[in-house]
Amino acid sequence: MNHLVSPSLLAADFGNIERDIRLVNKSEADWLHLDIMDGVFVPNISFGFPVLDAVKKITEKPMDVHLMIKNPFKYTDAFVDAGADMITVHIETVTKAQIEAAAKSLKKRGIKFGISLNPATPLAKIKPVLKSVDFVLVMSVNPGFGGQSFIPAALPKIKELRKIFKKDISVDGGINDRTAALVIAAGANILAAGSYIFGAKNVKTAIERIRHAS
Repeated sequence: MNHLVSPSLLAADFGNIERDIRLVNKSEADWLHLDIMDGVFVPNISFGFPVLDAVKKITEKPMDVHLMIKNPFKYTDAFVDAGADMITVHIETVTKAQIEAAAKSLKKRGIKFGISLNPATPLAKIKPVLKSVDFVLVMSVNPGFGGQSFIPAALPKIKELRKIFKKDISVDGGINDRTAALVIAAGANILAAGSYIFGAKNVKTAIERIRHAS
């Protein structure tokens, strides 16, 4: 299974955000990952609709929008209107019934729908909703801040998930060329990476290293 790379905009230079997005445009990256934080579900605030509107005008990559927020389905339509091509919500914030309803609604709009789980959340929590989603995002750091170290306990979780889930598995947190190889071997095929990419001297080269990790 070929793997995809989704650079995380949270780690970009916000003073030069257009420059960084254009560097991603020229790279082998597949998606552009946007972490939406509300200061409630996670202890940080990132960006909202005006930023997405601006990014949409510049990016040539599909927008992979990760909602680290309470009550995510209150805002999903607005995020789609702002340009989201993929929407991910956290299992810790929603019910099975909400997920099933959202899956139908988002499918009608042509949006890919994913469910995410935090490092401390057991895989059993998402098993009842796997049929409703297009992908699963496994967090390999505690959400809220970029630049954290990869949590190795994510690897057995990915391996177990791959045994029962044949669709896309994404991983977010502490991804670099070394950890990319580990999560790919475990069964993941979408890698969100922020600090390793935007903190590199050459963004394109960093993306290539993750894309060709093995």
